[in-house]
Amino acid sequence: MGLGESALYGTDPQIRDSAANSSAAIFSTWAMLWLTAVFTTVPEYLSVPLRSPRNAVMAVAAAAAVGGIAWFLLRRQRPTAEEIERARREQLASSGRITDGSITDTPFSQQDDTTPPQQIIVYNYRIAGVAYEAAQDVTSLGDLVRDIRTDLPIQVRYEPHNPANSIVVAESWSGLRLGIPHSQKDAGTPAT
Repeated sequence: MGLGESALYGTDPQIRDSAANSSAAIFSTWAMLWLTAVFTTVPEYLSVPLRSPRNAVMAVAAAAAVGGIAWFLLRRQRPTAEEIERARREQLASSGRITDGSITDTPFSQQDDTTPPQQIIVYNYRIAGVAYEAAQDVTSLGDLVRDIRTDLPIQVRYEPHNPANSIVVAESWSGLRLGIPHSQKDAGTPAT
């Protein structure tokens, strides 16, 4: 017992014990008030284990985690239409089945005042007795579709589970029959 305590409580042991008991009583009263405040904020229809402050903290943490995941899913950058089309071409070029087809229309430009010109190849093919006609936008693949020969058959890659999903050219594969490049035509022509 320090000097301050002996001056406050005196030297009588009964006074000291009653003071210690009163401080313990004050502490227990505060603890009961705090627990009462916690339990009164939790609805009474919940079972006793769900009223626990630990479980309340866990519920808040779970809600924060769900909110964080939802925020991430809503705010993440979505792929553009060009990225989706490139991924589709890559998937078909690597794992699609191949069949024969023919070109109906060669790359032509759809002119519109508001959009840049698009080059589109229209082609048809048959799978299991079903005829399919499809078109592929080859604007971004301009180097690979020059001098297309329409008089020769082409190869079409398609998805086995969805045969309408098909391509005739991709960055890593081409089913087109191309003519002789202009530079080779000029080099092979004899001068007269």
